[in-house]
Amino acid sequence: MQKNLNKPEPHPAAILIQPLPNAEPITLHASAEPTRKRRGEAAEAAFLARATHLGFTVLIPWGDSNRYDSVVELNHGLLRVQVKSATLYAETRYRVKTTGASGKVYTSKEIDFFVAYIVPENIWYIIPIQAIGQRKGIRFYPHTRRQSRATFEKYREAWCLLDSCPKVRLRKALPARCRSKHLAHRCALCPQRG
Repeated sequence: MQKNLNKPEPHPAAILIQPLPNAEPITLHASAEPTRKRRGEAAEAAFLARATHLGFTVLIPWGDSNRYDSVVELNHGLLRVQVKSATLYAETRYRVKTTGASGKVYTSKEIDFFVAYIVPENIWYIIPIQAIGQRKGIRFYPHTRRQSRATFEKYREAWCLLDSCPKVRLRKALPARCRSKHLAHRCALCPQRG
């Protein structure tokens, strides 16, 4: 029996994660009607691929009855994560809801981190739930230089927060050093490792 040597072309919407040394790349394809539910599922799959690539263990709960989408672990226990995404750039910002289908804002009793994925920019925001407060939505201004609009920029690509103790996570200011000793990835706004 002859093997098919023709590899299919990657879908244009494929998300390519850079491989670890001696590892094969992981490519995710998401193709469906552009409903809110389908976009959410694609964002969750992208989070799974990215977090796994960075070295986190990612657990997916059975069903969708929980207020969190995933559970991650590296060195500081299990953390509940809610993943949301934004695709529309309007009025110089992206907006993400911080509520579930019921309209109820997520709390620290339900999740530990709120993760926002800005799809067109391929930017991740890893935000401790305490930083959300009672907001029903948050805005991201990835291109602004105005400090007043940069409220959540300190959480941009802050994957190290998923590998840090709660005391370090909740600081208002940027830390003097990177918040993770185990994560090879350097966060966008983290100071140099030291």
